[in-house]
Amino acid sequence: MASGADSNGHQKQASQCSLSSSSSSSSAGSDTKSNSGSENGSSERKVDPYGFERSEDFDFETYEQFMSSYLSILARRAARWKDSYDDKRKISRSRKLKRFCRKGIPGDLRPDVWMLASGASERMAEDPNRYKSLLSQTADQAVTDAILLDIHRTFPENVYFNALSDPQSLRKPLQNVLEAISISNPHVGYCQGMNFVAGLLLLVTKSEERAFWLMDTLIQNILPDYYAANMIAVKAEQELLGDIVKWKLPLLHSHLAALGVEWGLVGAKWFICLYADVMPVETVLRIWDCMFLEGSKILLRVALTLVTLNKDRLLAATNFPQAMDIFRDIVHEPPSLQCHSFLQSIFSVTGSMPKARIKSMRDKCVKDALQS
Repeated sequence: MASGADSNGHQKQASQCSLSSSSSSSSAGSDTKSNSGSENGSSERKVDPYGFERSEDFDFETYEQFMSSYLSILARRAARWKDSYDDKRKISRSRKLKRFCRKGIPGDLRPDVWMLASGASERMAEDPNRYKSLLSQTADQAVTDAILLDIHRTFPENVYFNALSDPQSLRKPLQNVLEAISISNPHVGYCQGMNFVAGLLLLVTKSEERAFWLMDTLIQNILPDYYAANMIAVKAEQELLGDIVKWKLPLLHSHLAALGVEWGLVGAKWFICLYADVMPVETVLRIWDCMFLEGSKILLRVALTLVTLNKDRLLAATNFPQAMDIFRDIVHEPPSLQCHSFLQSIFSVTGSMPKARIKSMRDKCVKDALQS
């Protein structure tokens, strides 16, 4: 596949989105200790069940307070899921399923439910040899170079993304998935940020093939054009968030406009990474529980909730840098750690968001982005 640059300076096969890496993570379950080797030669480290190391300043007190109530919620939800969806091979899209996904999918069922709810399972059944076939092909060199450049930046605080010499390392599987995605979606190639999405899918599914099919389904069916070289869909989503804030929170929108805040500067990484490497991992997984069934509107609800919960702080900002600092920090605030209450709030706080109205608003933002 030939690689070249378009008029916006993007490589057609490996578009760069210039995202920084500043992951924050939390997960359900007890921390463990790992002696896995790493490029830094670190020894024993405390990690969560997904392999993310706890930072030295990790707030264990707040986390333990959260877990004391969340573990009972997890147990109750697991029992409900077992009673209602005992056969992992079958699932029907319904209001009940939507309600169950919004309240959280048990970890052991999550890969199966994601595959079924998203349609990835059906697509894989229709073409069972596709991933193997893609692996036998050679990706465009520009894509491979871009992927390899980002591999070592992918969850550097996760023990499963250590050096290639570690037999448990997910670096090579991640490269395989991203190269297969680039061949399957030549109009996309590779965009920085996809590595975090695919990496988290690998951590959850523990399967290259499933991670590929979920990522491919996201790109082709759930979030079309999100990762196109011109990034029009993401730019439009940022502007759409601003329009929704204007609709829902007009005073805040006017205040931010007076400070010079442009919505094209807010939330790019939120949308490109689907909140992976942005919010605590357990919260991200709960967001994805909804996203794989309900689509991109969930991502907007999360963004609007972050803005709404911090409305007073934003209204108190007196200049542009203060406002942007708040936008930077809100994904790390305590409410985002409380994944269960946060997920409840993204539906209660945001209120009604009719599909027809959102579609009309999005279409206008896409049109404006194409003309800009």
